[in-house]
Amino acid sequence: MTFLLRACLSAILSLILATLPVSASPIRIKDLVEFDGVRGNDLVGYGLVVGLNGTGDGLRNAPFTEEIMSNILERLGVNVTGEQFRPKNVAAVFVTATIPPFARAGGQIDVTVSAIGDAGSLLGGTLVMTPLNAADGQIYAVAQGTIIAGGAAAQGEAGGVVQGVPTAGVIPAGARVEREIDFDLSSLDSMRLALREPDFTTANRIERAINASFGRAVAVMMDSGTVRLDIGRTGTPSPAHALSQIENILVQPERKARVVVDQRSGTIVMGEDVRISRVAVSQGNLTLRVEETPLAIQPNPFAEGETVIVPRTNAEIEEEPGIGLAEVPDGTSLSQVIAGLNALGVAPRDMIDILKSIKAAGALHAEFVVR
Repeated sequence: MTFLLRACLSAILSLILATLPVSASPIRIKDLVEFDGVRGNDLVGYGLVVGLNGTGDGLRNAPFTEEIMSNILERLGVNVTGEQFRPKNVAAVFVTATIPPFARAGGQIDVTVSAIGDAGSLLGGTLVMTPLNAADGQIYAVAQGTIIAGGAAAQGEAGGVVQGVPTAGVIPAGARVEREIDFDLSSLDSMRLALREPDFTTANRIERAINASFGRAVAVMMDSGTVRLDIGRTGTPSPAHALSQIENILVQPERKARVVVDQRSGTIVMGEDVRISRVAVSQGNLTLRVEETPLAIQPNPFAEGETVIVPRTNAEIEEEPGIGLAEVPDGTSLSQVIAGLNALGVAPRDMIDILKSIKAAGALHAEFVVR
């Protein structure tokens, strides 16, 4: 490992030729902003899944399942008062969905179904008619259908195996819109464009691009995350026409320098504007090895006594010799450093440790996000 680390730091020193900057492609405004008021609304419902192959809720551990099942049967005219239920093919679930903007009555939307009890799997289950409510308590859709779960489960007498998450699934087009959300777009005189990634430079470019498209000042940047559009000055027949013209305008967005690392998977994602100042780097490895070799001691033949196990522990600490400090030149891009380390086969977790140390030294000029 000493040779590899020495080669890695040598590679960092040799990376002095800056890579040519690659200009990013322009992005449509519709992919950069959210139009104020034009958004989806979340829905949630509580329902029952039936038809499971013995993988439903244990009613002793999930009494709410028995309650909702009794309520459904009562509504269907079946008197179950005082009856004892012990089925294993039903499960209580939460049903969630998002109703898109301008959804009309009769339209269909996808729903997600998730078990809330101790059900083992929702594979093959059917969701019974479930009303979906919004934050105002009103019912906006009704869901029903066969669940498509994304996992698999197998159970035997001595154990089982589970792959994926069989206790959650989806029903494509499983809910039908019953109530429309009131939003009169045609009555708006102005509208705000909310940037998904607030940035003053990007907002300024959006303002200039919109004004250039209409040939007049119809957009004004309010702050780093908002651009206000004066619909009356666009000269279009309606706000919908104005938005259809605006959303396809191409703009070059500006992004913050950011490095995102995932310690669990060793993934490193970085922006092209990340830079490293002049800094010295050194890394060494410390190895701790502990071995247990118990020894069995027995009494002499025909002698009284018992066999005794005597523990034997061998502990060693190995530290590779230091390789000194290596200097990274000023202005080196992080992409150059990572490319050099990748070429030498450095493990992702070693890269993360190096990046953390450079950030702690104040030489990494980027937002460092660890997940």
